[in-house]
Amino acid sequence: QVQPVESGGGSVQAGGSLRLSCTVSVVPGYDYSDYCMGWFRQAPGKEREGVASIDRDGETTYARSVEGRFTISQDNAKSTLYLQMNSLKPEDTATYYCATDGRCWLLRSLRGGVYWGQGTRVNVSA
Repeated sequence: QVQPVESGGGSVQAGGSLRLSCTVSVVPGYDYSDYCMGWFRQAPGKEREGVASIDRDGETTYARSVEGRFTISQDNAKSTLYLQMNSLKPEDTATYYCATDGRCWLLRSLRGGVYWGQGTRVNVSA
């Protein structure tokens, strides 16, 4: 079973920064570098939305709402994905999820993935 685990959420004032991490447990048959990764979020009462994704070769995709403020990156050696979030706004408040899938087109289009983490909560106050 491939299990992403998120961390790094918390509470911050508007304009502040947070860095989320997602570590994928290494299991036989799973090679982190063969998969694409992405971040998604779901605010209370709203549908889940894609935030950012990163390809095997490092190519990134961002939702318009976070472009220029968030940066997605990864460390293949550590099987870890990151999301640096700067200039946070109250509307960024949500539970953030990490997803991974070998079908990179799903992540590039910010639609989702087959393996999901449990989420980490981000709260941005005005």
